[in-house]
Amino acid sequence: MDSDGDLNPDKDDLPLRANTEHILIRHYVLDLTVAFDKKVISGSVVLFLEPCSVVVSQIEDDVGPGAGEALTSQDSLQNTSANKIIQSSHSWETTSSDDFTLVLDCCDLDVLKVEEVDVTSVSSMTRLPSESVNPPADVIQDLISMPSSRWRHKHQLFLEYSCAPGDKNGSELHFCRDQWSLQVRKKAVASPQAFPRALRICYETKPTGGSVRWTTDQDDRVCVYTAGSPINNRALFPCQEPPVAMSTWQATVRAPTECMVLMSGEEQTIPIEDRDKGLLIWNYYVTMPMPASTFTLAVGYWHQVTADIPPSLEDGGRSRMDYDKAARFGCAPGQQTETELVSGLGRSTDDSVKVSPLHTGSRDHATCTDSTFCYSSHEDDGLTVTDYSGMVDDGIPCSHGDYPCRFTQWSAKSQRVIPHRVFGPVCLLQKAQTILKLLPPCLTAAHTVLGVHPFPRLDVLIVPAGFSSLGMASPHIIFLSQSVLNTESPGSAGNGSSLCGSRICHEMAHSWFGLVIGARDWTEEWISEGFATYLEDIIWAQAQQLSSQETADQSELKALLRWRRLSDELKNSEEALQILRPNMDTTGQVSESGSSTVKHALNPDKAFMQVHYLKGYFLLRFLASQVGEQEFINLFRLFVKKYHGQLILSQDFLRMVLITFPDMQRKGLTLDTINADWLDQPGIPKWLYERSAVWSQARLAEEVKAEVVKWILLSQSRQGKGRKRKRIEPKVKYKELTSEQLVMLLELLLEEEELSAATMRALQRTYDLQNQDAEVRHRWCELVVKHSYAQAYRDVEQFLVHDQAMGVYLYGELMVQEDPEQQTLARRCLSLVQQEMDQSARRVVEEMVL
Repeated sequence: MDSDGDLNPDKDDLPLRANTEHILIRHYVLDLTVAFDKKVISGSVVLFLEPCSVVVSQIEDDVGPGAGEALTSQDSLQNTSANKIIQSSHSWETTSSDDFTLVLDCCDLDVLKVEEVDVTSVSSMTRLPSESVNPPADVIQDLISMPSSRWRHKHQLFLEYSCAPGDKNGSELHFCRDQWSLQVRKKAVASPQAFPRALRICYETKPTGGSVRWTTDQDDRVCVYTAGSPINNRALFPCQEPPVAMSTWQATVRAPTECMVLMSGEEQTIPIEDRDKGLLIWNYYVTMPMPASTFTLAVGYWHQVTADIPPSLEDGGRSRMDYDKAARFGCAPGQQTETELVSGLGRSTDDSVKVSPLHTGSRDHATCTDSTFCYSSHEDDGLTVTDYSGMVDDGIPCSHGDYPCRFTQWSAKSQRVIPHRVFGPVCLLQKAQTILKLLPPCLTAAHTVLGVHPFPRLDVLIVPAGFSSLGMASPHIIFLSQSVLNTESPGSAGNGSSLCGSRICHEMAHSWFGLVIGARDWTEEWISEGFATYLEDIIWAQAQQLSSQETADQSELKALLRWRRLSDELKNSEEALQILRPNMDTTGQVSESGSSTVKHALNPDKAFMQVHYLKGYFLLRFLASQVGEQEFINLFRLFVKKYHGQLILSQDFLRMVLITFPDMQRKGLTLDTINADWLDQPGIPKWLYERSAVWSQARLAEEVKAEVVKWILLSQSRQGKGRKRKRIEPKVKYKELTSEQLVMLLELLLEEEELSAATMRALQRTYDLQNQDAEVRHRWCELVVKHSYAQAYRDVEQFLVHDQAMGVYLYGELMVQEDPEQQTLARRCLSLVQQEMDQSARRVVEEMVL
């Protein structure tokens, strides 16, 4: 089979081909097998479809980005190289452009067969009136329309129908695949209403497919996980990528017996053993409709982090001890696995489903004795510093479609800490205990600030070193980089968990902004990332139980650091990439078929930019400054209650702000002025320039500047002749600094043209810089490179190897110095990690180094 080739590197925009205005996928049933030897995931996906009620016959003129790009004819498939047919069924040529075409987002997949599923062959098929014109369609429509109160029965029926054979009357459908899509037709079927309502696609992924990463973990054992790449999940299974295609799903995943399978799913699953094939079968499901891009899968030889790590694991042992099995599959040492935890959504056709004692969207919380999940009671042990929970009216009704919603359940409203687990490679279990300790206070704080946890449980996975960012949030699961893990350092002023804690809070915030409330247009990333960045500070301060003054001090210092980062980024980036709403007034619009493009999604520079995080964060700070932070958080809770389970545009949030706080409009703040100043223009708004001057004079920043002066004086004194170390060193007393203060200290010292080697050595020793968190170590490495401090090149190498998510542009700094020793260091580090690096990061680094 021919390779798809590169992801069209000469074109920045990502096509979304699915014709979601014609027909929608309402439910996916995946049946997958993971083969590590071939680096392939194979199996099938069954799609349950519902045609849209109104289909426009002709494409409207220029209604938005991507208008007119839907593929509806044979001719249109050959207009561009991206539309060149890569694969097709032998009978594709027999179809007509007059036949209706189901267009799915798809790439890097080998499609083996597409067939109609004969749902009428299932014995438990719902009874239909004898006059039914189209029994299969009516069956699926009845199933899709089944109320959420019967969701378990509904999922069981989806599963039974997905196992049905192909339709005997010519069930095999005609298909072809180009670089970005899979098109399916049934001969002589001209409308979506007459198109099959359930179809099965048999396929295999490719080892180089962009949606999944095949790599090794920190124990050098094979693993695979969804990469969260710009192309999302279309190289994992054919799907409808546009956010409007909200669906539910259930999945059966077969993997080697020693593997752990983690996935987006509402209940913990206990695997079923397939002894004949030497595999374990894992079943997961979700009942909340979400975009297909949020589906997440990770398979590897990971272990669960517990409060006490057994010596055998601490020593790196690989034996399959009783403890090991218990920690993997659901019971503590000495306990039996609880059969009640089995969801019952496996390959059985038995209608009786065993109910999990874990809290789900349809049931009240039950007491759970499974010690592999960590719990807290519904009630607080004590009052937190700031309690937002009583500030808003609880009478706001849900506005979303029918699904089992946690926001309507009293038990969920009082559940401050949801069940949670942490997984990672053996070598990091000890360090990962920090995460286990931080999760309860962070979950409590998030609930206090934002209200009901949208999802009933949480898994956290320490992903391999080549993961491209510090974290990624998905329903029920968070990926964290090993870079957030660190040990307490003597020079960190007791603040060693700051990076880890704040990152956890950032990813938790995505449960509300990014997942349960999503952007209707993917170009508006700030709705997810700007909100999470703003909320991480508030949640982390709450988790630490800081006083009001401590919270304000921390907030101002972080704002200053982010201002410095943003202003530097905007000086060194294309203006087109600085705009938060690149489609401006056409944001959210699509073609007649539903196809569109995501602007700049494939631009390699964009993957490493922070503008959507930082400029979005500052917009929210600006709005809060106009109304007061407490009132603004109040609004967040109201907004979540009104819009959870829905997709939004920037304008939805901004309109609610202006309606809630009418004084803002009297100050001249309107939707148009906010759009013009913040969303639709590159550069930095005037308010941000003015405010940054205030942050730079805040107490914590002034403390740092005083320390910088000491270090500059020390460096100058050691560069002078005739000065002796002993005459100066005892007279200098350095203040203990927090990790954020250390970042600022090193950033300010980076502005100095010259620092002596003795000063660099003293800096390293005073603050134990090589053992600080990754943000501090990153600035330290930049300082080492700038001043060619060869004694610390080992620190740079360690950073580039173990903190790959943060080290991309450090390669450029090593090369630009034109120092042969530094360039050799860059090439050596690249050779060490090249195979495990994220594809986008590797491409950028190779351009710098090779």
